[in-house]
Amino acid sequence: MRTPGPQALHQAIRDTLRDEILSGVLPGGFQLRQEALAERFRSSRVPVREALRQLEAEGLVTHHLNRGATVASMNLEQLMEMLDIRVALECHAAKLAVPNMAERDFQLMEQILAEYSASEVVSEWAEYNRRFHLALSAPANNRRLRILIEEYCLNTDRYSHLAMSQATGKEKPQHDHYEILAACRRRDVAAVVSMLEAHILTTRNEIKALAREDLSFLSRASF
Repeated sequence: MRTPGPQALHQAIRDTLRDEILSGVLPGGFQLRQEALAERFRSSRVPVREALRQLEAEGLVTHHLNRGATVASMNLEQLMEMLDIRVALECHAAKLAVPNMAERDFQLMEQILAEYSASEVVSEWAEYNRRFHLALSAPANNRRLRILIEEYCLNTDRYSHLAMSQATGKEKPQHDHYEILAACRRRDVAAVVSMLEAHILTTRNEIKALAREDLSFLSRASF
């Protein structure tokens, strides 16, 4: 088997670390030592450094002058702000995307939701939710907007899905997703935007309410 080049290697390292951060395997504050990572991935420090740089750009890694790179942590206020940003980005993308949707887009979203419904693993719910929201915005055909949405989806999903599973499970979010998909099929842009905004704000409000009711929730959710 051909050894992957430097570009492919740093992408593989980035993707592996991203999955481990989003799934909670690497918790907030965990130190990411370049030497240890290079040994783990059997590489030089160059692709490790580039992978960490990209994860820092996504907001998943923080670089400290004296400590090096660590997995980023987030407090409740920061999470609320990021969910507000998601509303603005995703609702604008929906306005652009719905008129461009083709049958393949509807089928992709249906497949994602079917797999989401069948899953019993909380970490998988976050991934299926991320895929659905990205599939919803993809037909906007705006690369920079998609990158912004992907970064904020990744960041907020990491924190919000443990909270949402504790507060409401997956049934309510899934009901919203199917309603949004049905409106997409009707080409009802206004309904999609309205439901999408309400869907994200519901997540925001549920997390905030849960944090008020249970102060220990913040530490358990690794904010």
